Amino acid sequence: MAPMTVPLLLETVQEVPHGRTARRLEWQHLPPDVRSLVEQHLGSPVCHAASQGAGFTPGFASCLTGEDGSTVFVKAASKQAQRSIAASYAEEARKLRLLPDELPAPKLLWSSEDDRWVVLGLERVEGRAPSRPWQPEELDRCLTTLTVAARVTSAPVPGLDLLPLHEEMPTLLTGWDHVRETGPVWPHLDDLAALAHSYAEVPDAEHLLHADARDDNFILTDDGRTLLCDWNWPALGPAWQDVVDLLVTAQGEQADTDALLAAHPLAAGAEPDHVDAYLAALCGYMVEANSRPVPASSPFLGVHRRWSAAATWSWLARRRGWS
Repeated sequence: MAPMTVPLLLETVQEVPHGRTARRLEWQHLPPDVRSLVEQHLGSPVCHAASQGAGFTPGFASCLTGEDGSTVFVKAASKQAQRSIAASYAEEARKLRLLPDELPAPKLLWSSEDDRWVVLGLERVEGRAPSRPWQPEELDRCLTTLTVAARVTSAPVPGLDLLPLHEEMPTLLTGWDHVRETGPVWPHLDDLAALAHSYAEVPDAEHLLHADARDDNFILTDDGRTLLCDWNWPALGPAWQDVVDLLVTAQGEQADTDALLAAHPLAAGAEPDHVDAYLAALCGYMVEANSRPVPASSPFLGVHRRWSAAATWSWLARRRGWS
C-alpha cells in the first residue's frame, strides 16, 4: 500500500463494506477432531453454520446450530497457520473468565486449547450489528453500553495484568515519526507528532478499555440489549477513549461528534488537548499502518486503515482549526 503523504478527504476514500470484510474459515474447513470437540460441547451434530462476515481476521467465527436446535457461537484458529489469531482467541478466553459477569458481552461457555488449535464456545446471541450509516438511536445504544462496561469494570480486576494502550501499541506515539521519513509534506506535522507523543502523559489513564470499540464489535440483540464483543486486547487508558473510538466511525458520516462526546458521561471533564492527543495518536497509527502490506486473508484491512485515518484527521483538524 502506498504511503499517505497528505491527508485524504473522506469523500475521496473508499468506504469499508460493512459486514463483508472478513475472509474466514468455514465449518467444513475445520479438522474432524475440532468439529467433533465442538459437537461434544454442543451435545448435538451441527446441521447449520453461519459464518460471520464482519471483522478483519481470517479465524473461524460462526454461529452453529445443532440438529436438536441447540446453538453456540464458535471461534477457532490454528496455532500453526494462524498463530497471531490463535493467540488473540486464547487471550480472549482468559480475559472473559476474569472480567465481571455483569459485563455487557456474550458469555464464554467453554474453551479448549492444545498444541494445534484454540477453540472458544460463546453464547449465541440473536441480533445484528448496528446499521451503517449510523442511525442515531443505535449509536446512542452503543454509547450507553460503553458507560455500562466502564461501570462494571471500574474496580481493578485481579489477574488481567493490563498495560497502557500506548505500550501495547507503540506506534500510537511514533506513527508521525514514520511520516517524517516517508511523507514530510503532511500539514502540521510538528504539531501532530508533539500531540501524539503527549498522549503517553494524559492523566487518569488507568481505566479499563475495550480498545477496539468499532461498530462491528457491537451486537443489537433481539431482546433489546446492546453487547460489546471481542474482548481480545483490553488495555488501560482514559475513561473517554472507547467513546472517541466509536465516535470516529460516526465522524466519517458527518455526525456532530463534538456534541456527542461532550454529552457522554465518560467524557465529563475531559480536557480538549488530551482528546486531541489521542486523535493525533490514532491518526498517526493508521497512517503508519497504511504503509504496511495488506494480508491476502484480510483484503479490506487497507481500506479500513485509510478510511479511519481520513475520519480521524477530519475530526482532529476541525477541533484544532486546521485547514
